[in-house]
Amino acid sequence: MKIHKEGYKIIFYSFAVLAVLVLILTHFFVKGWLADVIIIIAALSLFYMIVRFFRFPLRILEQDENAIYAPADGKIVVIEEIFEEKYLKEKRIQISIFMSLTNVHVNFYPISGEVVMTDYYPGDKKVAWHPKSSELNEHSCVVIKDVKGRTVLVKQIAGAMARRIVSLAETGDQVEQGEELGIIKFGSRVDILLPVGTKLNVRLNQKVKAKENILAYFE
Repeated sequence: MKIHKEGYKIIFYSFAVLAVLVLILTHFFVKGWLADVIIIIAALSLFYMIVRFFRFPLRILEQDENAIYAPADGKIVVIEEIFEEKYLKEKRIQISIFMSLTNVHVNFYPISGEVVMTDYYPGDKKVAWHPKSSELNEHSCVVIKDVKGRTVLVKQIAGAMARRIVSLAETGDQVEQGEELGIIKFGSRVDILLPVGTKLNVRLNQKVKAKENILAYFE
């Protein structure tokens, strides 16, 4: 299992803190081998969850210039037409993917093209499924334009548990479909805004995987 580089420091400190905590509990606060075993198993389980959170999936993507791949693993919680007034200033189809703590949290580019806009908003920490989290929560936005001039906006949104959004995108970058876009640490959501008329390929409450599931096709 490959681990994302953003997890190295957190994994190291988590192991150190848990090891010290186990030593303190087993030597000073609890007595008996059964209690010791329970504490050790609980600590190892928590450590495994932290390591697993930063896993980097090694998936093969078949590039398709008309396909729009899921940028994140998770559950589709919103499919609706909105008016995007801050960046694109036009009607768009919004698809929102909620990532639980058990999902992969690395994000990927849904299409190939040029990064024509990036932005960061240091907002609130509402739960990621809150209707206003897309606008009010801390988020990072990236707009990608393909060779045919079609644009897609990807918004990484921090949730109540998320501590940091990492976006690798810079304006002017030439990116490939399936290339890493970034990661959101500990619980979050990703919105993707598609042109109106895009042919949807997913449904509400469907679970999707980045680089595997196609969300939609351009006209």
